[in-house]
Amino acid sequence: MSSLDNGAVLGIETSCDETAAAVLAGDGRVLAERLWSQSAEHAPYAGVVPEIAARAHLARLPGMIEAVLADAAVAPAAVAATAGPGLIGGLIVGANLGKGFALARRLPFYAVNHLEAHALAARLPGLAAEPPAFPYLTLLVSGGHCLLVETHGPGAHAVLGRTLDDAPGEAFDKVAKMLGLGWPGGPALERLAAGGDPARFSLPRPMLGREGFDFSFSGLKTAVATIVAGYPSGALPERDAADLAAGFQARVAWTLADRARRGMRAAKACRVLVVSGGVAANATVRAALRAAAEEEGFA
Repeated sequence: MSSLDNGAVLGIETSCDETAAAVLAGDGRVLAERLWSQSAEHAPYAGVVPEIAARAHLARLPGMIEAVLADAAVAPAAVAATAGPGLIGGLIVGANLGKGFALARRLPFYAVNHLEAHALAARLPGLAAEPPAFPYLTLLVSGGHCLLVETHGPGAHAVLGRTLDDAPGEAFDKVAKMLGLGWPGGPALERLAAGGDPARFSLPRPMLGREGFDFSFSGLKTAVATIVAGYPSGALPERDAADLAAGFQARVAWTLADRARRGMRAAKACRVLVVSGGVAANATVRAALRAAAEEEGFA
């Protein structure tokens, strides 16, 4: 491994149920990366168990760091690790291992805010033909967070709105559990919804007509629970479950697009909408947000 000071950074992420390590060049290019999902460990519990997550990070991370350093073939000039928000046990594992690595090699250590990283990751080279210029509007939609933010630069963010209760990914997981689906619930619900009729069940449109930019998914989740409670105990008929999943997914997508559209109209200096977080992988959500951005003249 080269001993030259090349500006490379060793990055560590252990905020929830995925363990990740990477080496980035000084210009942000990813030189090497490793990602390990703990889905199999948490599936029997239908959710992330913090203690299991922390122990899994501890077991996997040292070997992953060795692997990315070998792949990158450069000596890092600094170390960065997620310091929060997230599951405290996992954060302790990643941050302390990173601090130890940096201390032993007399390197600077940088504590990274998980949510800010979501907002700024869009500017990494190679993710887009042209990285978005500041300022831009960020919609963070994940299992634990939902934020609408004007991103003006590192350390410079203006929060427009946030969820008042559940995060969208959390709502997906809880509704998936109501429907008897596996975990993680989001992908399972999306697969089921693909064959359903989103208009069959009468479900509320969260925050309909509400001023501002905040989000809410608890009422929609409760509406699904009320419908499910009307069936006999046991699994719902497949057609009913698919239609209910499709309706729930469509309402989440509508809500995200509605609030994002309000944000786009208010953020006069922004012309780009960046969507980050695990829920952005949902095709229905992406389509709704893409349509809203095009309607508002956003890229």
